Amino acid sequence: MSAAQALRDKQAPIKDGYRSNPSSAVVTLKSTGSLDDHSITCKLSDSPAVKEAHRVAGLHPKAGGDDAAISGELCSGDMLLDALVACSGVTLKAVATALGIPIVSGTVTAEGDLDFRGTLGVDKTAPVGLTGIRLEFAVQFGEREGGNEVGEDEVERLGRLTERYCVVLQTLVHKPRIAVKLAGSGGGAKGEVSHKSEL
Repeated sequence: MSAAQALRDKQAPIKDGYRSNPSSAVVTLKSTGSLDDHSITCKLSDSPAVKEAHRVAGLHPKAGGDDAAISGELCSGDMLLDALVACSGVTLKAVATALGIPIVSGTVTAEGDLDFRGTLGVDKTAPVGLTGIRLEFAVQFGEREGGNEVGEDEVERLGRLTERYCVVLQTLVHKPRIAVKLAGSGGGAKGEVSHKSEL
């Protein structure tokens, strides 16, 4: 059996399920990171899948992939949320450090809604990609020398500057110009064949 046929056979019942029950195609992906008082870092969740998946991307189980905890292959949508959590967490710690706001600990969580009918071509009107992303910080502030508490205005400024200077967040918010090129040779093709587009 060819790889193409094996993939079709694996995805066929999944697609049929999405046609008969569209809501079953919608999933919320999630990434979590933690902050501490030792460094300007954000530690991503250390599940077995995440440990391996930073090197290997694969299909999400809802698209016919294997369970990430077994395969170590993480969906690229999960990786996107990981990048958002990591970047925003590091940015928050850097901004807090610059402002003299002590952070003892914290959790950064990103969730994103994805409808697999779009990426699997089940419904041409269904969106391809994450349609809603929610980013949340839960932070425990430390005590300052002199006993000054962290004020509400400082928290507001911390949030505003974190949003402003987080590279991944700003990339998502302000769609960049993207050039795509696919080039290939061999397989009976005469010379190089290619596809180019500007998005």
